[in-house]
Amino acid sequence: MAHIYLSAAHKSSGKTTVSIGLCRELERLGVSVRPFKKGPDYIDPLWLGQASGRACFNLDFHTMDREEITAGFARGLTGVEVGLIEGNVGLFDAVDLHGSNSNAALAKLLRAPVILVLDVQGMGRGIAPLLLGYSAFDPELNIAGVIVNKVGGSRHETNLRRVLEHYTDLPLLGALHRTSEIRISERHLGLIPSNEAEEADGQIERIRDQIAGQVDVSRVLEIARSAPLPPPVPTGDQPPPAAREQVRIAIARDAAFGFYYPDDLAALARAGAELVDFSPVRDAELPGADGLFIGGGFPEFHLSELSENRSMRAAVRDFVESGGAVYAECGGLMYLCRELHWGNRHGAMCGVLNADVAMYERPQGRGYVWLRETPAFPWPRVPETPPEIGAHEFHHSAILNPDPAWTFGYRILRGKGIDGRHDAIVYKNLVAAYSHLRAVGGNDWTGRFVEQVRAYRR
Repeated sequence: MAHIYLSAAHKSSGKTTVSIGLCRELERLGVSVRPFKKGPDYIDPLWLGQASGRACFNLDFHTMDREEITAGFARGLTGVEVGLIEGNVGLFDAVDLHGSNSNAALAKLLRAPVILVLDVQGMGRGIAPLLLGYSAFDPELNIAGVIVNKVGGSRHETNLRRVLEHYTDLPLLGALHRTSEIRISERHLGLIPSNEAEEADGQIERIRDQIAGQVDVSRVLEIARSAPLPPPVPTGDQPPPAAREQVRIAIARDAAFGFYYPDDLAALARAGAELVDFSPVRDAELPGADGLFIGGGFPEFHLSELSENRSMRAAVRDFVESGGAVYAECGGLMYLCRELHWGNRHGAMCGVLNADVAMYERPQGRGYVWLRETPAFPWPRVPETPPEIGAHEFHHSAILNPDPAWTFGYRILRGKGIDGRHDAIVYKNLVAAYSHLRAVGGNDWTGRFVEQVRAYRR
């Protein structure tokens, strides 16, 4: 039940790179690791999952209450030796004035010692007041060590070590020198997802090699093993699923589509779904299935391949038109439109939705959303369905000339969605939305979708 929390003073400090390298190096040393990621994120978890060989689980105050977070964390630690939580943004950053949803709050909730990853490019003695301030700001938080990143050379490293030893009690656990070898290319949503990056495993190995040579991994492991036991799994958690009629759901998973939460996929399986992958980029036809789930991704980077795969576009369109149950999120919504435009490029998509979609340089919708279902939302309701659903969105695309005849399944209480007021286009047995759902916080979207698939199968 050893565990550590990797955080930073601000975003883009290198904590993802360090987390990836630590996961792979610990695995190489024979120490099993379960990665976790704070907040709503798909891309970092893809890299962490590939580095560790285990699914990365998200822990998010917006969609999960504290008991659900601690239960999910404890379940994730079952059968592994170390849990590694990667934070988001800065350690104390939060919308709430008192930081109740910050990385620091999550670290304290999980009783996790924090290792700070600091971008020290252009810094010297100035790291001392920064670290002293961070240590004093919340005395209940256990900041257990520091890894400095983007070190300018051996003289810079020596100076940083002298400063830390003289002014602070924090151990310097590693000094990563500036190099392009361990940089993961970035794009508008952050890191390029590992399901798309060519030779991703080779890149992970290069990162691991740098971590092994410049970080005291044994000391990091020692700190993780010093952590107090996290809160236990509640008694009776995760009851065995009732026997139900099985259905088959095809999931779009390839270089263009790969944004899925592993615990949601597990929840689909518990609800009675057999999951089978298909590729809108490569496959000529759909596999035999009772329903489709087309998640998010970067279809714009595969515009030509998606457009040229006419047989797949026709198969998806026919499935929707025949009344098949389909759920599409963000990138999936884009794929179902008539055409996708990006700069001076455009390509035909499935043509299910009577509108085009265009990419923009700036985000068109970003952050947490609150949704309220309209009477048009088609999935079976359950008594536990919350009146307001917490979700998230991050899209650089927007719908062009939305069909005025569209019916929407969500009213937007906070966020952008399709038009700032609505999200979730409902057409026949299709739900297509910009918002990304999670099967947490009483929002059993997975069970409801499987019931919808089951009903239409009959």
